[in-house]
Amino acid sequence: MDAKELLDAYRQLWSNRALLVEKDEYETVRASVEKELKDEMTHPRLRKSSYEKFHMAVKRIISSALNDDQKVKLIDLHSNVLESLEKQS
Repeated sequence: MDAKELLDAYRQLWSNRALLVEKDEYETVRASVEKELKDEMTHPRLRKSSYEKFHMAVKRIISSALNDDQKVKLIDLHSNVLESLEKQS
C-alpha cells in the first residue's frame, strides 16, 4: 500500500476532514494522525491522553468498512506516531 492509498483509507475514517496535501501524501496522513493523537482539535481542558486517543483510533479503525490490509497499515501508522510522541516527551 502506497502513501496515496493510506491517505485515502484515512480519509474514509474522517469524511468531514479535507486533509489537503502540502508536501506529500505520507507526510499529510502522518501529521494528521499526530494531531489526532495529541488531541489538538479539542479544547485544552478537555483533551485526552495520547494513549486514550490511540485506543479510540484503533477501535474506530477496526469497526470501519476498510479492508484488513488498510486497517493493519493504519494501526501500524498510529502505533509508530505514538512511539515517536513518547520519545519526544
